[in-house]
Amino acid sequence: MTDHSPITALIPPMDQIKICFAHGAYDMKPIFARQAPGIETVQVSTYDDLLKVIPDVDVLVTSMMWKNDLLPHAKRLKYLQSVSSGTNQYDKAGFAAQGIRLASGQGVNMNAVSEHAIGLMLSLTRRLATARDNQHKAFWRPEQRDPMLREDELPGKTMVIVGTGGIGDRIAKIAKAFDMKVIGVRRDPAKGRGHADEVHAFTDLKSLLRQADVLVLSCPLTEETANIIDAEALALLKSTALLINVARGGCVDEAALTKALAEGKIAGAGLDVFAAEPLAAESALWKMENVVVTPHTAGETRRYELNVLSLLEQNLERLWDGRSDLVNQIV
Repeated sequence: MTDHSPITALIPPMDQIKICFAHGAYDMKPIFARQAPGIETVQVSTYDDLLKVIPDVDVLVTSMMWKNDLLPHAKRLKYLQSVSSGTNQYDKAGFAAQGIRLASGQGVNMNAVSEHAIGLMLSLTRRLATARDNQHKAFWRPEQRDPMLREDELPGKTMVIVGTGGIGDRIAKIAKAFDMKVIGVRRDPAKGRGHADEVHAFTDLKSLLRQADVLVLSCPLTEETANIIDAEALALLKSTALLINVARGGCVDEAALTKALAEGKIAGAGLDVFAAEPLAAESALWKMENVVVTPHTAGETRRYELNVLSLLEQNLERLWDGRSDLVNQIV
């Protein structure tokens, strides 16, 4: 990283800036130190420790550890780089009033989440989760007389993707490689269909659900997408349809989904996100044979820290150059 003129910089120069990495799992400080030696950094893994250091921090890299009651203590904070693509947890008006720039982590987990969505689908169509359960029981499953109990094939099936941004479009690209038909649904269809065969608005979703063999949610959680898959939407799906959710738990009426799965109204679900996380131990979803549960890990990969730090470094360069346009700018 190169030093920049303090005359135009929107953040302190390299020899005066303090950057904090705040996350319970990601170990970003040593990686950043190798890439940008000489810049003062601190790393915390709990909210209480973040509260202690936030008054002296110029740049913060975090995600769900952020609570808006930190704002009054963030006297020096000029830029927050969200580790996650979602930014619902941040008081954007408060950030603007306090002159804090905010950028999302959109795109850093595009490969990971899209591949996870496909993995959940394959776990269900190829019955991989069931095979793993049988492995632990040392049970060799006999050939199935009932075709509906066999593994399935994807060519010719229709995937409906709700949210065809970077993640959704890559899901579409991979699904096309399986010879599936792909229908995209997005807030603004004028932005293009990408790799999908066709694209529609959110308002058209319920008219499209009867076509879906696989329904994938990869949209942000907004007022428009909250409970976008409710009891009415689930009732429109085929009894053989699968639901894959790598978006947010709030996009689905979880009680209605649990009921539909229990009653065989849809064939199965691959779920990485839930209305309340961690998923409660008493949730029926844990023990359903037609459900694959992963603990909101779709975005995690061995490269995640590197991907986030690449985004951070790009935005630091822009702020040092006096530019007001950040990559993935929110505020």
